[in-house]
Amino acid sequence: MTDALKMLIEAAKTVQQSSDDVEKQRRSFAYGNTKFENDTITWDMVNRQADLLSGKSSD
Repeated sequence: MTDALKMLIEAAKTVQQSSDDVEKQRRSFAYGNTKFENDTITWDMVNRQADLLSGKSSD
């Protein structure tokens, strides 16, 4: 591993994600893993289900 890569990894360890960033990452993870298994999955489907699970209404 190069010194530059080591420095980047250490810097990344100190980054604090906002709750919005965490939610976006969670949805992206859900989309990527379900899309891999089921090609009919859409971003809209993931977002609607995430909103329902969090108590938000997408209407």
